Amino acid sequence: MPPAIPVSPPRRPAWQRVLWLMVGGISLLLGLAGIFLPLLPTTPFVLLAAACFSRGSTRCEAWLLGHPRFGPMVRDWRQYRAVPLRAKQLALVMMTIGSVTAAFTLPRLQWLPALCCTAVGWWLWHLPTREALPVQPAESSSSGNSGKV
Repeated sequence: MPPAIPVSPPRRPAWQRVLWLMVGGISLLLGLAGIFLPLLPTTPFVLLAAACFSRGSTRCEAWLLGHPRFGPMVRDWRQYRAVPLRAKQLALVMMTIGSVTAAFTLPRLQWLPALCCTAVGWWLWHLPTREALPVQPAESSSSGNSGKV
């Protein structure tokens, strides 16, 4: 019997890749806007962008994974399904500020931003926290020195 040839996953049709790329780009833009706008949480939009890029553009996915600010967040999510505690805290504070501001400035449906932010905040807070997970041991150096004196 001949050796098994590894089968790569089928390539998506061009229209699907374009659609995933567009949704990923929009998600990333919303995540970037969330850095400056308190009602938009950055972390969920960046994670959504990474998921979309993984289906639509390996080049964009590699760029996002290699990004110094967003890459660790996406890698932690993929490896541990966890979000850093700092990101959770910042997202909740910013969404609270945005919801309170919206309650005083919107002419109608002042409660809608608070409702949406509460749902996102509840989901985000119930995700595992990266700092609470066990730390992976660092790889030893090739010299065999344990670092002990």
